[in-house]
This record gives sequence, structure tokens and C-alpha cells, in this order.
Amino acid sequence: MTQTTRTSTAAGQPSGTDPAGSAHGITAKGLKGRQLGLVAVVVLGISTIAPAYTLTGALGPTIAEAGLQVPVIFLIGFIPMILVSLAYRELNADSPDSGTTFTWVTKAFGPWVGWMGGWGLLAANIIVLSNLAGVAVDFFYLFLAQLTGNPELADLASNTLLNVATCFVFVALAVWVSYRGLHTTKIVQYGLVGFQLVALGIFVAMAFANWSTSETAIPFSWEWFDVTKIETFGQIAAGISLSIFVYWGWDVCLTVNEETANGKKTAGLAGTLTAVVVLGIYLVVTIATMMFAGVGDTGIGLNNEENSANIFTALASPVMGPFAILMSLAVLSSSAASLQSTFTSPSRSLLAMAHYGALPKPFATMSRKFATPGFATIAAGVVSAGFYAIMHVISQNVLNDTILALGLMICFYYGLTAIACAWYFRNSVFSSVRNFMLRLLCPVAGGVGLFVVFLQTAIDSWAPEFGSGSEVFGVGLVFVLGIGILALGAVLMVIMARLRPGFFRGETIRRDTPALVVPE
Repeated sequence: MTQTTRTSTAAGQPSGTDPAGSAHGITAKGLKGRQLGLVAVVVLGISTIAPAYTLTGALGPTIAEAGLQVPVIFLIGFIPMILVSLAYRELNADSPDSGTTFTWVTKAFGPWVGWMGGWGLLAANIIVLSNLAGVAVDFFYLFLAQLTGNPELADLASNTLLNVATCFVFVALAVWVSYRGLHTTKIVQYGLVGFQLVALGIFVAMAFANWSTSETAIPFSWEWFDVTKIETFGQIAAGISLSIFVYWGWDVCLTVNEETANGKKTAGLAGTLTAVVVLGIYLVVTIATMMFAGVGDTGIGLNNEENSANIFTALASPVMGPFAILMSLAVLSSSAASLQSTFTSPSRSLLAMAHYGALPKPFATMSRKFATPGFATIAAGVVSAGFYAIMHVISQNVLNDTILALGLMICFYYGLTAIACAWYFRNSVFSSVRNFMLRLLCPVAGGVGLFVVFLQTAIDSWAPEFGSGSEVFGVGLVFVLGIGILALGAVLMVIMARLRPGFFRGETIRRDTPALVVPE
């Protein structure tokens, strides 16, 4: 991977004079370039989002909040995502770096804000990794029960010790694949994502073909896309908050920019394409599911509390008959694939933060054999497995509330990155219509939208009845977890500023730092 002595002038700022490799030069981290093409990066993005896993858990709660307007909620939730993805694309084209949010926000707003942006990304990934492992465990034992015809095997997931032990095995396997690099990851993901999409396609086809035979079926209506049918802004905010979770993960495409052929262009394009493809998947699956099951609260209705937590488990047999086991396998492969691919993001973020002096040096240690951030990958696995074990032992409700808290962190670091884009390019936004749209209007609209959802969710989650109903001294547990994790990041940031002051003095990254040149 080459370096350069030119400085980044695309933002319209005067150039610095520091050559790459000096105190202020962004240097290569040891990652192997040109490992992925556009298709491979899009597959990695779809894998991280995990449509089958996400829909089976999120569709029920979203319908509970928005009713028949779920399709339009998914469209509304998509708007800030696509706007933010355009901001990511602009930043990546200017300064491709595996640190993404951390690096870009640091260049825009300085080291303190940049560190918190990186922390938000790390915390979100660690939380979702633990949840993905838990879902994989549940569906693993459900699959065994269906395969053997012994329903009691599914109950093994309720055994705390066995559940946690199985979780550790899944995490270890995911870490092993990630440690071996993107070539191994690509091979695994082609198989798992391909199977997942085929199974979803069969489910959709059979739901459309047989919807009229269901007792709870409802016909398709264009009113499902009418936003005026939503009664309150609270419903919109809650629905968007959930939809933000279901779209989250496309930014992994940017995380591998240093390892992608022509990463300055390919990684940004892949992130946008991933979001669009996933939107299409969600709309088609949601419409087919609503038509077949309806939104009632009895039978297989999507508002039945017995179904909402796991839609595909409830609907697989009615829709697919003897092929129902395919959906269990699809969700299992979806969660397992996402568990493995999601490690890509925190490991490379940890690598970048350590590389630029914001974290202890061991996190920048590379595997000589596989050219991967070995120490960071293992550390992410240990922390996520430990987080899952602690939360699972404490309470299943706590684990569920962490997922709601995840939405706060997604809004925080996505929104911060989008606003950073507008600020970083502020001196060039009026030089052309293109720059005005992609460097100012879209990023600000997306960032402000996400921060509005962040504030609304924070306000709502203060109430004890939000989420599982758990509380700490009268404050909702979701608020305590979400804001508490961000506050923990601030504390760690102060500690790191004492231990590694160079980064916080602007000695490693600043606005005029030359961008790393990735191979085309």
C-alpha cells in the first residue's frame, strides 16, 4: 500500500506541509489491499445487516408501533440512512481510512469528538455482536429440534450455562474466520448470504401464492405507504428508531476501504447499494408477510404477542409447510453470517484508533500471516462474549433492553459522521450544485434527522415503562444503558488522554493531515 506526500485539499482548506509518515501523516496499517471487489463488499454489507435475522425480531415490534403503515415506516427510516450513506461516500472519497467515523470526525471536529464517535461505533458493534451470538444459539437448538423431531431440544437454549457455553463456541468460530482475513470471510459469506436470500425468496413466493388461503389474510393496499395514516409523531419516532436498527450495518462496506480494489470509489458505492438492496428485501418480505398473516392479535396475526418476538418461527410452517425448516436455517445462517462479518468493523476501528495513538499499542498489532488486526479481532470477541454472558446471567430483559439502547448509539455516531461531512467540506459546498447537495444538504438533513430520533428516544426511554419496564432508581433501563455506555466512553476517553496524550494534542490526525492513498 503506497503513501503520498500530497495533502488533502478537497475540503477547500489550506494544505498542510506534513509528509505521510511524519507526525501528521496518515500511514498504512498493514492491511492487505485489493482483496475485495464491488460484489464482495455488497455481500459483506448484506451479511452484516442480516435481513432474515433482523426481520424475524424487528418486524413484530415495528408492526406493534405502526400497524399497517410498516412499509412507509421502512421508507421513512431509509431516508436518513441513504442520506448518511452519501455523506460516508464523500468522506471516503476524500480520506479513505479503515477508522471511518473515528478518523473522519477527528479530522472535522478534533480528537475529543472523534474519539467519542469511534466509541459510539465500537459500543454499537459490541452490543449487536452479543445479540447475534444469542440469536444464533436459539436458532441452533431450534434447528436441532426440527431436524430430529424432538421439541425438547429447543428448550436447551433456556439452560443458562449451556446457552452461554454455546455462545462462546459461536463467537470463537466467528473470530477464527475473521482472524484468517477477508479472503476466508468472503468465501464463508457467499455461502451463508446466498442461502439466506434463497430461503427468503422461497418464503416470499409461497406467501404471495397462498395468502388468500390464510384465515387472517388481508389484501394488499397502497394505503400502507400513506404516512398520513400514522396517528402520532411518537409512532413515527418509535418506528424509525426500529427501522434504523434494521438498516444498520451497511457502513462495514466503508470499513474495508483499505482492503478493497479502488477503495476510494468502490467502498462508498457498495455502502449505498447495500442500503438500497436491503430496502427492497424488507419491503417485499414485509408486504408478503402482512398479506398472509394480517396484523391482528390472534392466531398467526403479526400483533399476537406470541408471534411478535420471532415472526418467522411463527409463520414458517403455515407459509412453507414441510419446507419450514429452511427458515430456521435461514435465520441461523443470517445471524451466524452477521456475527462473523460484524467483527470486521470493530476490529478495524480498534486498529485505526490504536494506530493513531488513541488506544493502547497492542490493538494495532497485525497478524503477519493473514495481514489482519489479530489482537483487535480477538479483543472484540472476548468483550462481546463477556458482555453477552454477564447480561444473560443478570436478566433476559436486560439483554433485550440493550438492543433498544443500540438505537441511541447508531443515531449518535451515524449522525455525528454526517454532520462532520458538512463541516469538513464547508469551504467547498457552494462551489457546485453537486457539492451543495452531497456535502451539505444531504449530510445535514440525515444527521439532524438522526439526532432528532436520538433525542426523542432518549426522552421516551427515561420512562420506566419503555422497553422491558425495568428501571434504575425510577429511570428506564434503556436510558441508563444507552446514555450510560456513552458516558463510560467519555470516562475512558479522559483516561486515554492521560495515558496517550499525543493523539489528543493533535499530533497524529488533524484537518490538513494527508489522506492515505489506497490502491486502485
